[in-house]
Amino acid sequence: MHYEKDLERLNEYQREAVLDESDACVVNANVGSGKTTILISKIIYLHYAKNISYKDMIVLTFTNKAANEIRERLLVSDSTIKPEELEGFGTFHSVALNLLKNKFSIEEMGYTKDFLVIEPEEELDIALQIIQEEKLKIKYKNRLKKRLEKAMSIEEEEEKTSPYDDDIFKLANLLKEEKIKQNKMSFLDILKNATTLLEDNKLSSKWIIIDEVQDSDKIQLDFIDKLKGENTKLFAVGDPNQVIYTWRGSSLNVVYTLKHKYNAKELSLPINYRSNSFILSAARYFQQSGNELIGAREAGNKIKVKKQYNSFNEACYLADKIKEIHKSGVSYKEIAVFYRLQEQSQAFEDVFFKNDIPYEVSLKKTIRDIPVLNWVIKLFRFCVNNNDFTSGVYVLSDKEYGERMTEKTAKIIVKEQNTIRSELLFKMHEFINTCSEPKDSEQLYNYFEFDKYIKPTSSTYTEDKESICTLINIIIEYVKEKHMPFISGLKDFINSSALYGVNILKKDINNEADSVKLMTLHASKGLEFSYVFITGVNYGLIPLQTRDFEEEEEMRLFFVGITRAKDYLELSYYTNPDYKKVAPGESRYIRMIPEKLIENDEVKNESVNLQELKKQIIEARKIIKNNDAEIEKSRVSEENKEEIIALKKQKEEKLFTEGQREDNILISENEEPLMDVKVNREVYLTDKVNEEESVVNEIVRDASSKQVTHKKYGTGKVLKEDEMMIEVEFENYGIKEFIKAFSEFDFL
Repeated sequence: MHYEKDLERLNEYQREAVLDESDACVVNANVGSGKTTILISKIIYLHYAKNISYKDMIVLTFTNKAANEIRERLLVSDSTIKPEELEGFGTFHSVALNLLKNKFSIEEMGYTKDFLVIEPEEELDIALQIIQEEKLKIKYKNRLKKRLEKAMSIEEEEEKTSPYDDDIFKLANLLKEEKIKQNKMSFLDILKNATTLLEDNKLSSKWIIIDEVQDSDKIQLDFIDKLKGENTKLFAVGDPNQVIYTWRGSSLNVVYTLKHKYNAKELSLPINYRSNSFILSAARYFQQSGNELIGAREAGNKIKVKKQYNSFNEACYLADKIKEIHKSGVSYKEIAVFYRLQEQSQAFEDVFFKNDIPYEVSLKKTIRDIPVLNWVIKLFRFCVNNNDFTSGVYVLSDKEYGERMTEKTAKIIVKEQNTIRSELLFKMHEFINTCSEPKDSEQLYNYFEFDKYIKPTSSTYTEDKESICTLINIIIEYVKEKHMPFISGLKDFINSSALYGVNILKKDINNEADSVKLMTLHASKGLEFSYVFITGVNYGLIPLQTRDFEEEEEMRLFFVGITRAKDYLELSYYTNPDYKKVAPGESRYIRMIPEKLIENDEVKNESVNLQELKKQIIEARKIIKNNDAEIEKSRVSEENKEEIIALKKQKEEKLFTEGQREDNILISENEEPLMDVKVNREVYLTDKVNEEESVVNEIVRDASSKQVTHKKYGTGKVLKEDEMMIEVEFENYGIKEFIKAFSEFDFL
């Protein structure tokens, strides 16, 4: 059988894990050790060698992306698999949702099978509405989301006393009742309700296989425990060094818990096949588990550390660097740029787009992030669930779309289901009967007469209409792929979009598409690239400083980022960061890496002989004289003139001192603010030998001098100008000369 060939390709540690048939086994898988490979091999081995049906396996992952990858790789390995056989393969939430929808009777809990999944933000909206209506006393509303999660996770028998002497537990109870009334479940509800129903509805699964088990929280561990029957075997794979979700309850103790609760056998995958030895050696300094990390590759490239002025300058530098890498024969898909916060992607997107570099962003705007689509999805939610009071009120009272009535009026109309007072409410009520099988997006668009509600006279009309049509087309395609009746498919889409989001402006990253990948460190988990650039390694970004700052998690997150790189890793930091609460200069994380592992790429030195230096000094003197002439013309006070003259004398003295040296002098062509831009030699020399040059420039600047803005170079000062040519000095790029007709800048 073909599974035997798979086994032959595995190393001794991987093979032992696949062949193990203990009642419970926990595998500590080091980064890059072939974790996904052994998961697939384990599933194939159990199916073919041990005759375990796919239906008798439950395979749990933490991301939809990981679940899809496992499914796809299984389908490649075994073309006989039918989709329905893999119902038990998915994320914790999707598996639990499937149990609630298709296996269990949830009516006893007050729900119907048509319940909808809500995002944490919508649950918070309902909670705030309850606080207002019931006049509850709630402290620290800025942390309400976390406080509610904690309050709702406390078991019935536990003491429920608020440490802040407020109504948080009363709110939790009222919120639970309201969600049942509106037939809605949050992410937490899905897992808790499925876990509760598993008490009396034991499954007969023979194997539970868990990916990234280190990210499990208490509720997920309870879910696993209830899934596991007396004869169910457990196989879990994880890496304690990659726990990056402590904010949602993950713990380094998960492996320990599983090992002792089920008397699990503990195995390890110590060999890293991904990263070169320099990268792996650096990663060890951020490793928090005692597991031995063994590399299988040779030294390769040292880690580059590069100083950048700001994010825009870095984006320009990376555009040129990536083009060079691509010209050398490396495909774009082997290159990735990581950052800590999603907002950091914008500079790279703008510059890469202008430079025709294909790219994909791992996380783009979801439905909730686009106002018109947030309104439309709530409209569809109410259409398929008329008990969804919150969505109905939102649709009618939104300030930008809909009928724009007051919230007070909307509440009365929706509560009374008064379709006479609202045409839009009437359409939503009649939707299932009137538009149950739409032929195309145009039919749906015209049914609701969306043009009325997005206002053709508004500035966003064209964009809003395009967004709505895009969403409707996505829904129609989703329903077709699922082979479901339209209304059932729409409900399924609404739940899926709540669980996983829907990238409207861009599809999810396609690993096979030949494009540079832009992503946060969190999103990089589980991926690998030949070339990795980790940007913004400044204190305040990496590590990130927040109210709930967790140093250990930030370090683990950096570990994850470093270990995505196979052949080349470059770390960069900003001397003039353009983000709030970010300190200039390198983060201590860079300083934690030994110098022997680093090739510092921030300064390239060029030897200049003495005669050449003297010539440049003479040219610099000419510039000084020209500056003096400009001073006479400028409107500055006599006091400032005296200061300038003094500065010039200092400059000349320093120039002569430099000129008298008999040894060669090293002059950097790559001093900040932008290291990779060639600067006018004469002006550069003046800047280099006189630290006060910026002060002089500030003093001599004529108050009436012109300034321009340029798409690439930013704001600059006009130095010379005639009918054909114009010379401009840019802060970060030095002096540039343009033909006026093609200069592409605007005068300020």
